[in-house]
Amino acid sequence: MASGFSAQRLTHLRDTMASYVERDEVPGIVTLVSRHGETHVDVFGESVARDSIFRISSMTKPIAAVAAMILVEECRLRLDDPVDDLLPELANLRVLRRINGPVDDTVPANRSITIRDVLTFRLGYGMLLESPDEYPILQAVSDLGIGGFGPPDPNAPHGYDEWLRLLSTLPLLHQPGERWLYNTGYSVLGILIERASGQPLETFLRERIFQPLGMHDTGFSVPSDKIHRLTDCYWGKNDDDTFRPFDPAEGSAYSQPPNFADAGAGLVSTIDDYAAFAQMLLNNGMHGNERILSRPSVQVMTTNQLTPEQIATGGVLLGEDRGWGFGISITLRRDGIAATPGRYGWDGGLGSTWYSDPEENLIGILMCQTVINVRLFSDFWTSTYQAIDD
Repeated sequence: MASGFSAQRLTHLRDTMASYVERDEVPGIVTLVSRHGETHVDVFGESVARDSIFRISSMTKPIAAVAAMILVEECRLRLDDPVDDLLPELANLRVLRRINGPVDDTVPANRSITIRDVLTFRLGYGMLLESPDEYPILQAVSDLGIGGFGPPDPNAPHGYDEWLRLLSTLPLLHQPGERWLYNTGYSVLGILIERASGQPLETFLRERIFQPLGMHDTGFSVPSDKIHRLTDCYWGKNDDDTFRPFDPAEGSAYSQPPNFADAGAGLVSTIDDYAAFAQMLLNNGMHGNERILSRPSVQVMTTNQLTPEQIATGGVLLGEDRGWGFGISITLRRDGIAATPGRYGWDGGLGSTWYSDPEENLIGILMCQTVINVRLFSDFWTSTYQAIDD
């Protein structure tokens, strides 16, 4: 085949995905694989369709990174400038002397947080997968009611400015630039984009990314005339083998615009919308005859920015063989058939995964209705790569 896919081996991919629905491990799955311009989309399960709208969670982050790089190209942001002018709340912060020490036991920050720090999760704030009993900073975050260091509550009573003000009352966990700490940076990045652009975040994303790419079903909420296409979302299985609801489509949190449009995890999208975004990056910033980003901007986004020591402290989110660019994980060495060095992308915690492989000219996307299923994702990627036939 011109695509370099084997028809027989694509059938194996489909059979493998179908088996997850047949065993009732997930209610529904939509997959897309594309190579050399040939695209295959498959739908598994009666609860989903090709145009189903999914909560893409952390697959929001690469889109936010592209938005930031558009502003960098326009010289409205500069990667190594301090954030102080646009985010004065984060100027002159203090840093915990010990990450598990008292919240008031701090030292001054060695330097300001830069925009590059925010894009690479090295600003000093981020998730800790630890007990609040052992880490007083986590209890302090909980007491403020700002959603922890995970995604902010989209329906929280406070918007951007109040959320950032509350966050800034906390000391940094580490010195700026020192450690990779996941998630919180992109909630901050959304505020940075809004202030730098002078537009609401969703307006900027829509005008500069979604409309040019034809991503008409992507946003922070689902309009009433499309709500029937929003999938139900589940945690997984109950003890009685039924699926445990997380966010049913009826009455979903995404049925109305959020108070906090989170650039880290807040978007919904479809498989075809996200494929358009992924193809633009694989085309080094081009979509048809329109350039969204320059090739150098895409290259810096998809280049590892972390030191070996920072990767090592990334834990299970990065592992030993992945680095981090801007909103994107990058494979650093081959340790399996689905691990070409230079492959980049990210997963969404509510059941989605995307990676693009420049060496293979390959895009793969999976969207399902349950929180991350590591085995499903692994089987999707193994089955996608085994279908290569050139």
